[in-house]
Amino acid sequence: MHMNVAPHLLTEDRAEYERVLDDALRTAQERPELAGAGERLTAAQLRVMALNATALITAAAASEYEHFVKVRERDRAASNRPRIPAPDESPGAVAVLTVLVPVLAGTAAAIFLLVGAVVRLLAPDAALGTTLLTAGLVFGALAAAGLLCAGVGLLLTALRNSPAETGPPDDELTRARAAWRHALLERGILPFLQAALTATTDPAPPGP
Repeated sequence: MHMNVAPHLLTEDRAEYERVLDDALRTAQERPELAGAGERLTAAQLRVMALNATALITAAAASEYEHFVKVRERDRAASNRPRIPAPDESPGAVAVLTVLVPVLAGTAAAIFLLVGAVVRLLAPDAALGTTLLTAGLVFGALAAAGLLCAGVGLLLTALRNSPAETGPPDDELTRARAAWRHALLERGILPFLQAALTATTDPAPPGP
């Protein structure tokens, strides 16, 4: 059921009301229904009259304003609620291994290659030197593969978390605000200004 009385205009929405009013007055010359604005009544006079009649004007957009306020309060309550990360957002064993494997493998490769080179230098005929160098090469390959996997994982994560669109948000709050502004202008402000201008042109009642 629609409200018959407009809800009290909140202080934070007063500036929005004045912006809609100022936009209407600024484009008054382009609106046939506001013919005479600036002549019979100045824009400043019309603005003062509309500000004094805020309750009357906002009553014309009561249902849209009520919906806008409800959506805004709901969004604020949701934004203050603690966010629980999704399961795939938590670091798991796979992510840890992806980071640790290249580091550990690279460290092991450096150690084996260094020790193997020293052994080969001191004892060229010793089989241990060849074994250590081979192990170092194996761990080096493992470290390279780990770095490649980590790079692919970072790329996939960046693609998954990238915004789907770069345009302005089209959420319910934006639509509710636009609907209230439209109703406020078309059903409240413009009819009020038109009535104020019409009243100044009505002939005075004949005397006795």
